[in-house]
Amino acid sequence: MSQSSQFSLLSQRRFSPFFWTQFLGAFNDNLFKTALMVALTYDALSWTTLEPGLLNNLIPGLFILPYVVFSATAGQIADKVEKGRLSRFVKLLEVGIMLVAGIGWMTHTLWLLIAAVVGMGVHSTLFGPVKYAYLPPHLKPEELVGGNGVIEMGTFVGILLGQVLGALLVVHKPWGIELVAGASFAVALLGLATSWRIPASPAPAPELQVSKNFIAESIRNLRFSAQNRTVFLSMLGNSWFWFYGALVLSQFPLYAKDYLHGDNSVFVLLLTVFSLGVGAGSLLCEKLSGHKVEIGLVPFGAIGLSVFGIDLYFASLAYTNTATVGAAALLALPGTLRILADVVLIGVFGGLFIVPLFALIQTRCDPKHVSRTIAGMNILNALFMVAAAGVAILLLGQGFTIPQMFLGTALLNALVALYIFALVPEFLMRFLAWLLIHT
Repeated sequence: MSQSSQFSLLSQRRFSPFFWTQFLGAFNDNLFKTALMVALTYDALSWTTLEPGLLNNLIPGLFILPYVVFSATAGQIADKVEKGRLSRFVKLLEVGIMLVAGIGWMTHTLWLLIAAVVGMGVHSTLFGPVKYAYLPPHLKPEELVGGNGVIEMGTFVGILLGQVLGALLVVHKPWGIELVAGASFAVALLGLATSWRIPASPAPAPELQVSKNFIAESIRNLRFSAQNRTVFLSMLGNSWFWFYGALVLSQFPLYAKDYLHGDNSVFVLLLTVFSLGVGAGSLLCEKLSGHKVEIGLVPFGAIGLSVFGIDLYFASLAYTNTATVGAAALLALPGTLRILADVVLIGVFGGLFIVPLFALIQTRCDPKHVSRTIAGMNILNALFMVAAAGVAILLLGQGFTIPQMFLGTALLNALVALYIFALVPEFLMRFLAWLLIHT
């Protein structure tokens, strides 16, 4: 398959409507969350008396909390229900949540907006198992890595555009709040429209009885996944990436404001280069893997995550500007390009790390248990991301600086990677083989 074949999927109905549905979901999640976080960072006193640093870590934590509680149930539903029908239900739910958020914006009611954050977490929890379980039945084996790459690229571009638009709209005077409320509702409607073109995807286990005990089902789900050692450790590796990313990304608003001394456009710039990096890394996977599942890229990605995370700490220390600047002025300052290069390369190597893990999980787990396996991974992802929010709040409370948090995360990444690769030597063996072939 040629490189262009990766993008030719976007012209085919078996892939395109699903791609745009998940893209718009990721876009809207981040438009809403980012607008709220920016409003609370740059205009905190008009909303609450809580510290912005606490809120910037609390809001992402509340968003992913439903993943912990409902992922196992969502996985059962996705294995039992036809996926096109389920996607349309999830999009209808999103429309309702954005109506609640709109009321919160217009009445300046923070608790309604927080409720909408949790609601969007529930929406994403229900869609998560569908997102990756949909691909294997609809793509050929040689298309799977490319399809996952396009999905990951779309997810992070959606995240990027949502974050950028949310950050830009909310500070627009005097109609910022109204623009955010209207845009998020319109995107939800557009996502509902694209979901109606998703082709039928028969449920692999229609006879499945959905358990009402979500706690017991979560434990049962993880135990089942743990029976396949390679798949389970790949799930842990995937979750570690989300810990790393959540801890780093949640610091960007205050990092831009307090360390780079930038305005809102500097925060947008950091989000842009990181998301473009992840998208580029995800798309590179198909070319570097030779159109097959190449887990040798995972150690390569882990190395880059540590190297450039460590360098981001030193680049931050070398930055000396103390005057408030915008994105354009920031680019002309000494040391800025090094910081931006570190951020974009963390994204690139993150893409190289995560896409092969997704493809490995999809191809090596029980075909009748794909959605529940993905749901189990989402439970782990949520636990790791909640832990990241907790760790960030704890470290900030203990007086750690944000650059020190970048350094600690990068060093911890190296230890976690070595541990996983020691347990599954296949990753390192394939990495060495990949290096030999490509050098």
